[in-house]
Amino acid sequence: MRLVSLCVASMMAAAPALAEDVSYSIDGEAFTGYWAKADAPKGLVLIIHDWDGMTDYERQRADMLAEMGYDAFALDMFGNDTPTETMDHRIAATGALYQDRDRMKALVQAGVEQAQSLSSVDEMIVTGYCFGGAVALEMARSDMSDMANGYATFHGGLTTPEGQSWSGDEPPVLVLHGGADTSITMQDVASFATELEEAGTTYTLEVYSGAPHAFTVFGSNRYQERADAASWEAFSTFLSEHVSG
Repeated sequence: MRLVSLCVASMMAAAPALAEDVSYSIDGEAFTGYWAKADAPKGLVLIIHDWDGMTDYERQRADMLAEMGYDAFALDMFGNDTPTETMDHRIAATGALYQDRDRMKALVQAGVEQAQSLSSVDEMIVTGYCFGGAVALEMARSDMSDMANGYATFHGGLTTPEGQSWSGDEPPVLVLHGGADTSITMQDVASFATELEEAGTTYTLEVYSGAPHAFTVFGSNRYQERADAASWEAFSTFLSEHVSG
């Protein structure tokens, strides 16, 4: 595990050849994503942010992926005019999208189109953190699911909303979860696994003992290096298995 940690630290210290914020608009609203280009990319990774919006955390993960040989685009689900400084702001921003799933999917669609316009590769994996993980699963369950070769969620929301279901035809799903997460409990994990098992959806589930919610967030009091390194290694394997480049 120490070797994995050192590899992650090495990737964090490097920077891709091309990395920049990207401005785009959706129906007149301004959004800002982040693009990190790999040399000779093997595939494309779409990153969906946590409830605090598109931040340097997503930029850092995109840079890490570019150094691994994957083009990466971190999309913006909130837009430039949505405040995210306080917990109330974040509850309002995420709550508005949970209540309007059509808008949620439209924002993802716009992010996909932006990413594909920047990348020269066809195969894509979608991943998300916390709120972004729930959004990634929303995409996986929808008629957009075949846009990606697979979906991964780091400590993300797992509840399937009323009126939606899993068909069994979705691309593979990877769930990376903290065993000590009190926001998304092990009961939630078990219910989710049962749901996918009954549908026949291909999934992999990893649980890291003692890891709290948001265990991958560098510098936070919830960060757990062991779980972060292990989950990143699992995600790296998932990428190599489901992107042919």
